[in-house]
Amino acid sequence: MTDTQEEQAPAGRLMRIQEAAAEVGLTPRSVRYYEELGLLRPAARSEGDYRLYDDTDLERLRFIKGLRDDAGFSLAEIAQLMEDDAARERGHAAFHATTDPSERSRILRDRLVRYDHQIAMLQTKIGRLQAMVDETEAKRAGTAVKIDQLASSER
Repeated sequence: MTDTQEEQAPAGRLMRIQEAAAEVGLTPRSVRYYEELGLLRPAARSEGDYRLYDDTDLERLRFIKGLRDDAGFSLAEIAQLMEDDAARERGHAAFHATTDPSERSRILRDRLVRYDHQIAMLQTKIGRLQAMVDETEAKRAGTAVKIDQLASSER
């Protein structure tokens, strides 16, 4: 390994950025941008300092893409969701590293706060989507009324 490599990648197939991006339906530019934002870190670097991605990276990219494209989350919201998950993982390790009941209680309370934060973000997203559904249903109802009025006037 050279000094430019960040860490030893887990066993398995490693892909360069173009392959990884194509595999999940993104552009290499998007993948680089996600790295700049801290949403992703390549599993390893090649001798030529190319980014190398493993299956875990691909899963993370699919997750980010799904939140962005399917659920309409902003990258800032995605970053916050992922940070909450990472903090819970760190808390899990800290919980098992201590036997102090007060420290364990603090860790669990922090976990609850992070869950509450995620729930609030998701409920806000649901609320915005529901408002869009309600607005579209109202427009549809108005159009249906106009159709009925036209049908009545034609008789």
